Amino acid sequence: MAATKELDRSLLLQDLSMMGSYGRAEGEDLEKFPRTFHPVAEHMRAFDPNVILVIGPRGSGKSELFRAVVELGLLSAIHRCLPEVKLPSTAPEKTKWIAGYPIGSSFPDRLSLEEFLQEQTTNSDVPLEIWFAYLIRTLWDYLTPDDQEALSSLQSPYGGEVEEIYKAFHSHINEALLSLDRLDSRLLKDDQYIFVGYDELDTLGAKNWEILSAAVRGLVAFWATYTRRWKRIRAKIFLRTDLFQRYATEGGPDLAKIAANRVELVWTDKNLNAMLLKRIVNSSEGLHEYVNAARSKIEFKKDDDLGYIPMVARSDDIKPFIRRMAGEFMGANINKGHTHRWLLNHIRDGRGQALPRPLVRLIEVAADLQRNSPRTVNWPKLIDHISIRRAVDKVSEEHVKHSLDEWPWLDGLRDRLKGHQVPLEHRELEDLLERSWKDPWGQSLDINPPEDRPREFIEYLVEVGIFRARTGGRIDAPDLFLAGLGLKRKGGVRKR
Repeated sequence: MAATKELDRSLLLQDLSMMGSYGRAEGEDLEKFPRTFHPVAEHMRAFDPNVILVIGPRGSGKSELFRAVVELGLLSAIHRCLPEVKLPSTAPEKTKWIAGYPIGSSFPDRLSLEEFLQEQTTNSDVPLEIWFAYLIRTLWDYLTPDDQEALSSLQSPYGGEVEEIYKAFHSHINEALLSLDRLDSRLLKDDQYIFVGYDELDTLGAKNWEILSAAVRGLVAFWATYTRRWKRIRAKIFLRTDLFQRYATEGGPDLAKIAANRVELVWTDKNLNAMLLKRIVNSSEGLHEYVNAARSKIEFKKDDDLGYIPMVARSDDIKPFIRRMAGEFMGANINKGHTHRWLLNHIRDGRGQALPRPLVRLIEVAADLQRNSPRTVNWPKLIDHISIRRAVDKVSEEHVKHSLDEWPWLDGLRDRLKGHQVPLEHRELEDLLERSWKDPWGQSLDINPPEDRPREFIEYLVEVGIFRARTGGRIDAPDLFLAGLGLKRKGGVRKR
């Protein structure tokens, strides 16, 4: 019996360690995705036809929403799961969901786009017009034969031939506009919608912030302009919060209107725990049986597409399962904290926000560490507190690495802080940064912090959640950034 339990534990840990494609929706297997995707009622307003912008930080679930609805057509399944939420018609003859970006070889690669835009510096409307041209190509199958014939020179080039497509568009601007006007009129007459979705926009410019800025501003400006013109051709732009704040907040009243009606993806503790439990229970039959044996109050609804859906009423409802999996406390007693609360508290940023990706990775990494550990735990426990604590450090390192696209100067911050212990006195941190302020902040000389002086930079770091301010003027780093920045903290749960 003991050997059987050890075999069960090893298989369950393996399933846990592979449950989330490293916490990234972009890497999720298409067949597995619907059963691990967790629809959140508060996020579903993103699919209101009048909402264009869907904003959220890295790891908040933007790409999951995009894939669920635009790529996999799961809106009907979401409606079954959340019947109380008002959604667009889920009938396929009434609503079409189409990807506008990314669209593979149907769009220019980064280098081609960069080269073309750098040659068009005298015309600030070029990025907007490029998105217009590619929208025509995206909606080609819905245009009338007459419109297709008139615009054939716009459709015939390969998707990567951005210069040829742009020239063809410029030669037929009025025909392009009228073709979409006529399409919108037909959709309105037939009570239909076409939604065009845009995701992964940070890949447009990579490290070239000028190109990324031009592309994002052009896309947002295009839809800010034409959303009022077309009633049934609608956009869904899934945009990282920092890109929205940096590039998409300047504009006229049209932009102000769509920005004011944006949806921001925020996760409550209840929804995070429900997301985690849904992902675990649908990862394997063994984990499904293991979760059911926890004797919690949580009931599961079974859906043919979405799998087992946990009906979580309160965040603490997950406690019996976490207690079974990882113990009640993060140590010998309550002094180290309840495990089910500790998990969330140690993946929060300095503003207190927790997101799905770090939580999923925390369990994945802890399970993998436990699976390869010589330490034994008593059945039915799977993971001990030491593996969880060690996993936090790895999640932090991954989080900082993945955040370099958003904050490329984090490399320089880590070089300046490595080995220091937090919390630091504000003045001490200022002096520490001041001593090496003019040293490089990244792999290229054009990478610099967003502020000109250490004091303002520290305020910025607190504002975005990389640091947090404590009483008495001291500056601390949340665990989500602690190890990734090479910092240390006195005390905490034993790691070895």
